[in-house]
Amino acid sequence: MTICEHLAQADDPPARTPEGCEECLATGSGWVHLRRCLACGHVGCCDSSPNKHATRHFQGVGHPVIESFEPGENWRWCFVHAQMA
Repeated sequence: MTICEHLAQADDPPARTPEGCEECLATGSGWVHLRRCLACGHVGCCDSSPNKHATRHFQGVGHPVIESFEPGENWRWCFVHAQMA
């Protein structure tokens, strides 16, 4: 299987908040795992977290690809095509 165009063309911007989920830090909320948007560098919490900010970021602005922002993990996910690389 070939990877989708979103995964193939994903950028690598710096994390906007390397210390954690942008929204959770602002509200004092917690998270489980972190994801970084490969269009703008937004760092959001995963869908196992109470607020699911990474998915909400995609739903709000349409940036299609995130990657794990966890040490030792090396994967990317395209929301549009539900495909991992």
